[in-house]
This record gives sequence, C-alpha cells and structure tokens, in this order.
Amino acid sequence: MSEPLLLGEVRLGVGCVIQDGVIIGSDDGVVVIGDGATIRSGTVIYPSTRIGHGLRTGHNVLIRENTIIGNRVLIGTNAVVDGNCKIGDDVSVQTNVYITTNTTIEDGVFMGPCSVTSNDKYMVRGAKLIGPLIKRGARIGANATILPGVVVGEGAVVGAGSVVTRDVGDGETVVGNPARRQS
Repeated sequence: MSEPLLLGEVRLGVGCVIQDGVIIGSDDGVVVIGDGATIRSGTVIYPSTRIGHGLRTGHNVLIRENTIIGNRVLIGTNAVVDGNCKIGDDVSVQTNVYITTNTTIEDGVFMGPCSVTSNDKYMVRGAKLIGPLIKRGARIGANATILPGVVVGEGAVVGAGSVVTRDVGDGETVVGNPARRQS
C-alpha cells in the first residue's frame, strides 16, 4: 500500500491514526479533523470538510466536500457521504451506507448496513436536490431507503428494508414499502 496522501491544508488533531492508502484534501480548501481519529485504508476525504474528535472509519470510505461531521462518529466500510452533509455527534453509519448530498443527520442516529438516502425527487437533470432530515436518536434499519425531503422524527424507528416516502413522527415506528406506522 501507499503512504497516506495529505494534499493542501490538512489540520489533524492529536493522536490521529491515518492508515496507508488514505487521501485527504486537495489544493483548494481546508480539511480539519479533530483529535483521536482513526482513518482506515482506502478512505478519501475531500477538501472543505470539518470533522470533530474521535472519528472512526472503516476501509474505503468516501467523504465529499463541504461536509460537517461531529464528535465520536463511526462511518463504516464502503460508506459514502456525499457533499454538503451535516452529521451530528455520536452517529453510527454502518457498512455500505449511502448518504446523499444535502442530508442532515442529527446526534445519536444509527444508520443500518446498506441503508440509503435520496435527494432527487424527479430524477431529472437540474432538479433541486433536497436531502432528508434524520432527527436525534432515530434508528434506520438495514437496507432502508429514505426518500428526498423526508423528515424522520426524533427517536423514530424505520424497519429494515422499508421505503420511507413520507415524514415519520417523533417516536414512531414505520415498516414496509411504502413504510407505514405501526400501532
């Protein structure tokens, strides 16, 4: 493997472990990563990204530009965080998760393996991209899909394999395709 490649202005906190084959930054934009990060091989972090303390990545993670990530966040192997995203503190993003551009994920959220978010309601070039909002403490099951502009409420649960087409209220549990509230 190759040594880590730090391009442009990269500010690493104390005690960071950056494995071989990692690429961080470019010639335009600053990357800030807090103390105690562990960034595993194959990870690419674009410029203009701010990451808090205690980040842990799996292998082959992609974090795009203009993304803000809080403290104590896990981003699992092969996960993609597209640009202009906000991720709070104590978030767990499991293996193969896709977080689309313009998504906001609040503190304490769990994103199950292979879950995805979407931001393009009409799937046409030039459409306004509106990512979902996943509120504090929500739990998203494996292989769930959250459609554009959907709000998943605080403490809500989305069952594995569900397709969420409408907002989910605080504390609600939804399952199915389309996802429906459980009583």
